[in-house]
Amino acid sequence: MNGRRILVTGVGGFVGRHLVRAILSGHDLSIGLGKRPAIPEVRAFLAEEYVADIRDAPKLAEAIAAARPDAVIHLAGQSSVGRSFENPIETFEKNANGTWNLLEAIRIAAPQARVVCVGSADVYGPQPEGARVREDAALRPVSPYGLSKVLADSTAEFYSVKFGLDLVRTRSFAHIGPGQADHFVVPALARQIAEIEAKKREPVLRVGNLDVTRDLTDVTSVAAGYLALLKRGRTGGVYNVCSGQAVKLSDLARRLIQRARVEVRIDVDPERMRPADIPYLVGDPGAIARDTGWEAVAHLDQSLDEILDEWRAWSHDPGHGHADRSLQV
Repeated sequence: MNGRRILVTGVGGFVGRHLVRAILSGHDLSIGLGKRPAIPEVRAFLAEEYVADIRDAPKLAEAIAAARPDAVIHLAGQSSVGRSFENPIETFEKNANGTWNLLEAIRIAAPQARVVCVGSADVYGPQPEGARVREDAALRPVSPYGLSKVLADSTAEFYSVKFGLDLVRTRSFAHIGPGQADHFVVPALARQIAEIEAKKREPVLRVGNLDVTRDLTDVTSVAAGYLALLKRGRTGGVYNVCSGQAVKLSDLARRLIQRARVEVRIDVDPERMRPADIPYLVGDPGAIARDTGWEAVAHLDQSLDEILDEWRAWSHDPGHGHADRSLQV
């Protein structure tokens, strides 16, 4: 795979900034595509960069034709479940229509490209406690976000079957790490702790519903998983990208508090207390392990350290890397 031109959509988002580092370390070329120019820390890893909104089909088609990618990893989209309820139309335009626009552009300008379409485990909906969901499970989304990802998943399958694109789909479970926007729970908690340490707020960690269980993986491990699928995933295949391990959000909060440099107490904020649409969601990573050899690296404690340190730096310098947290996967 050395020397291939790998185009990453949503390059300025949370996963994109980690993925381009991994691509460069494998001696391939990262070609970035985003709705705005990438920040300097990301641009440093790019051989080329194109600016186009995935909702703008003509502009996107021009970018794909100019980029001439050998491979594409599609990250761009709207990734906030909460925001999907506030603005479902935007969510469908980015996730469903955007995927259609991208694959149509690839079909016309780069039909030989290997494509990894990154999806979400939210397509499965709630699962029985203790179960590990497999790729053949029924898709029962419970949010506009989840439904938009079902449509994106189906669009990718259609282009693979109908037009023969060399395409792999993922259903990615939750992942954490530096660079994640604070509308997600772990960075939101870390930001509060950093601000408490900096004496910018009272020593109270305000939380909502932490009685939620997720399958969490470090973002650098997820990036490695996408590259493994790009190299060895089965054409037309769909893969859970996950650890297979259940983690309670209450446990993550406890582990973050243990890292605090001051005393912190938890206060349940009634305004943040919303019933979880998906109380339990853990995946079975058997398929990706069998076909690619990839396994999630279990270093969540290191992830928590890095996230908390990043927000500590931000609390002393609010311009430190958090000025623009786009809503991308």
